[in-house]
Amino acid sequence: MIKIKVWEVRDKKHMSLRKFAALSGISKTEINNIENKVKKPTVETMCAIARALQVPVTDLFEDTKGLKA
Repeated sequence: MIKIKVWEVRDKKHMSLRKFAALSGISKTEINNIENKVKKPTVETMCAIARALQVPVTDLFEDTKGLKA
């Protein structure tokens, strides 16, 4: 399973929801829905989020099952 870590990354960068929405071009409502796992974002939305947070898009995901050797 993949966990989306938008809030965790935004929190570490001390970025307000208002500033994040302005930088990403995504509404505060949509960001809130993504962060609260109400809505699954598109690839394009995740790329916009990564650009706004200035991180690689891969930093926004976590594999919760992990690899078993």
